Formats: sequence, C-alpha cells, structure tokens
Amino acid sequence: MAQVVTSQRGPVTGTAVRSKKRKPFLLDIYSTAVGKKYVMGATGIGLMGFVLFHMIGNLKMYLGAVHLNEYAEFLNRLLTPIMPEKAVLWILRGGLSTMLLLHLHAAFTLTVLNRKARPVKYQSARDYQIANFASRTMRFSGLIVLAFVFFHLADLTFGGANKMTGQIGPDGVKDVYAAVVYSFNRVPVAFFYIVANILLGIHLFHGAWSIFQSFGWNNPRFNKWRRGFATAFATIIVVGNVSFPVAVMAGIVK
Repeated sequence: MAQVVTSQRGPVTGTAVRSKKRKPFLLDIYSTAVGKKYVMGATGIGLMGFVLFHMIGNLKMYLGAVHLNEYAEFLNRLLTPIMPEKAVLWILRGGLSTMLLLHLHAAFTLTVLNRKARPVKYQSARDYQIANFASRTMRFSGLIVLAFVFFHLADLTFGGANKMTGQIGPDGVKDVYAAVVYSFNRVPVAFFYIVANILLGIHLFHGAWSIFQSFGWNNPRFNKWRRGFATAFATIIVVGNVSFPVAVMAGIVK
C-alpha cells in the first residue's frame, strides 16, 4: 500500500497580511508631489491677495494721517459689536500665518522630494545660465522676505523695533501714520524695506508665473499672458510698497 506523506507547513506570520494604516485623505494627497504643488499654489494665491490689499490699504498714507489712522482703526473694529474688538483681525492673522507655514513647508518638502527623485545633478553650466533668474533666486528671496515679515511686524505692528508704534494720537486712536513716518526716517530701515520689497517682487513674479503650472494650467498659447500677469502683479506691488519709504525720505510724507 502506498504511503501518503504529508508535509507540515510552519505557522504563517501576520506580517504578510498586515496592511499599513492609511493616512487621512488630505494628508495622503499632501504626501505626494502633486498635492504639495496644489498647496503651494492655493496658499500662494491667498498670500498674493493679502499682499495686494495690504498695499492698497497703505496707500491711504498719501491722503494724510487721519485717513491712514481711520483705516487702521477700521481693521481693529471689524464686525464689532458682533465680535469683540480685534477678534476678526486676529482670526485673519491666524489664517495668514497658517497659509505662510503651509507654503513654506510645501516648498521645503517638495524640494526634498525632488532631490530624492534626482540625486545626481544633470544640469550643465549652459542650462544654469538659461534658467530664469527669478526661479534661481527663489529660496534666497524667500528667506529675505521672511526676515522682512518678522521685522515689519516688530516695527509697525507690535512695536518692538519702533517707539512710536502703539502711541495714541490727538484723535484718540493709534497714530499709525506717525509710526510709519518715524520708521522710514531711519535710513537703514528704509533701505531694508526697499531691498526686501524688490526681492519680494522677484519672488512674486516667479510665484505668479508658477501658480498656473502648479494647477496644470500650462499651455504654450497662454504663456505670454502668464508672463504679462506675473510682471504686472509684481511691478504693482514693488512700486506701491517702495514708494512709502521713498516718499518719507523725500519729505513728500512727513
């Protein structure tokens, strides 16, 4: 009689069938390069909008102290008495801070992903020369602009770098106009504002151009319009912001 030989298999470990815990949907998308580009594009649009409206509001400086101080007081009292004074302003600041942090994190992690995907540089010297100047200086200009943001807050928002910030004027509200004039009468500060805003313009030019690419709206037929939009937006911001320290130093605003 033939003897049937049965072989015994060892125990099957759970590692073969155990599945990795999935990330939440939004985090799963953000972990990809495409997701990070979407975040950079969306937060870039939000930050560009803030920069534009902030510059437009500051143009009230040319109408005189009363108008600029009233505008600053209006921002403090947004939606009062429905909301406590300055509550909406702090909510907006929190939203802007969140967008800025997401923008910086997406930019940094996207750079890391790109370097891992292409650890060996293949760019020749000729390619480097042809590359757009704005894109090559994006990290440098971004760091200077970030330093400028911190100084600007200390100078004209919280007052650590400006003894006039927070002073109450004759009309009973904060004299923002006097703080601006005092700040830009200091030549090193005015010079820093000018340089930082020129670099901001370079950063905005490349950012405004790249937004279309981040969302996949990249078509050779529209590239001329993209460049025109990026150039116009960056120019408006730079001219508007640089005009403030120049006007104070020239004695136009005093």
